[in-house]
Amino acid sequence: MDILVYPTYFPSISQFAAIAQAESVTFEVEDNFQKQTNRNRMYIYSPNGRQLLNIPVKHSSSAHQKTKDIRIEKAFDWQKLHFKSLEAAYRSSPFFEYYEDEIAPIYFKKQQFLMDLNFEALEIVYKCLGLLFDPKKTEEYFHEVPDLVDFRHLANGKKDDRQFEEYTQVFGDKYGYLNNLSILDLLFNEGRYALDYLKRQQV
Repeated sequence: MDILVYPTYFPSISQFAAIAQAESVTFEVEDNFQKQTNRNRMYIYSPNGRQLLNIPVKHSSSAHQKTKDIRIEKAFDWQKLHFKSLEAAYRSSPFFEYYEDEIAPIYFKKQQFLMDLNFEALEIVYKCLGLLFDPKKTEEYFHEVPDLVDFRHLANGKKDDRQFEEYTQVFGDKYGYLNNLSILDLLFNEGRYALDYLKRQQV
């Protein structure tokens, strides 16, 4: 299966299940930015339940701006906030300390462009899962892609209602199982078993 996906911020489990089962992955880099998608957000399991972590971006006056041209807004210390949120959510998870040194640098390095940060996040997760990161990128935007399985819709979390096999989550006894969070939730809870889990899911 050759697939097409968007490079999103620590992508959802549904997107990584597709990636883990693909023979080749092409990332869409020629699209126009859409607000309120996972391009600049992820969902984690916080001590208070589902929590949205959003990267603030600079919006131009132009209605159509390519995602690869979107700059990160530097007026907010979002990195510190996101890392503290991850610590509060996962410090007591089985594998947070195992992966912490891989993930932490993204929250201390200043990236100018959202897409550069997203590719850095993807590379980190590929490494944690033991996958080879050798991304192909689109050179032109096409609405229809007959030679690829199009999973670009998975970047819109609100339209992605897939249900996945339950695994143990840190606050699961408090709020129950939360489905299809960021891949980080699976990594911190399942560790080296995460890749096997992803390969078992229906995509």
